[in-house]
Amino acid sequence: MSAVKAVLLDIEGTVSSISFVRDVLFPYTLHALPQVLDEKWDTPEFAPYRNEFPTEFRDEREKFEAHVRDLTARDVKIAYLKGLQGYLWLTAYRSGNIKAPLYADVIRALPLWTSRGLKVYIYSSGSVLAQKLFFEYTDNEAQPDQRGYLSGYFDTVNAGVKWEKTSYEKICEETGILPHEWVFLTDNVKDLILEGQETAPSMVANSSSRPSPQNQKNASLAERQPFELKSGVGRHIFGLLALSAKY
Repeated sequence: MSAVKAVLLDIEGTVSSISFVRDVLFPYTLHALPQVLDEKWDTPEFAPYRNEFPTEFRDEREKFEAHVRDLTARDVKIAYLKGLQGYLWLTAYRSGNIKAPLYADVIRALPLWTSRGLKVYIYSSGSVLAQKLFFEYTDNEAQPDQRGYLSGYFDTVNAGVKWEKTSYEKICEETGILPHEWVFLTDNVKDLILEGQETAPSMVANSSSRPSPQNQKNASLAERQPFELKSGVGRHIFGLLALSAKY
């Protein structure tokens, strides 16, 4: 692992609970949407988000709202919805009504990574705006803003979807960091299946597997055993804490 220079982090289910997104952020979107549409439907401020929607939905408010509700209910990961969600969450975060609950081990791991010279990047289906808000307004009272530990953000717009090899190639090109110099942490093994081959990811966060004692960097996807990232009492153990002795 001595060649690793950067860590690529998923958000939902990896650095924070899935329930925060599903049970807090998504419901807030649907709660806030009617008032936002009442007040901002024809404003220049709202236009960039509205105009990203397909023509058949962006010209009528009722169809627009119904489409947002449908996409949210089905958890469709499409760029124009993610952009709108980030916009809607902005007010909630800034007002203090919503704070992102990072796992305690994540809060310890981020400064440890950066102190050892590792770059930390975020790669999520949520928009870059939503990612920045998430790490700016956390529930860590000692240091709510965690953005200082992060070197960049990637989403489906500036990188692409996670199951396409070209997305990781874009990230490598943008950062100047080679594929074998990354560790990718995600809770979803499907994110690592890239057109039948592996690229940047060398590890997967998974709450139901056992730790592997061997170096997994050169293992195939079929052979790779995910690291255990939760203890017996169910608390999240972040990846670097399991790997820290290797750096």
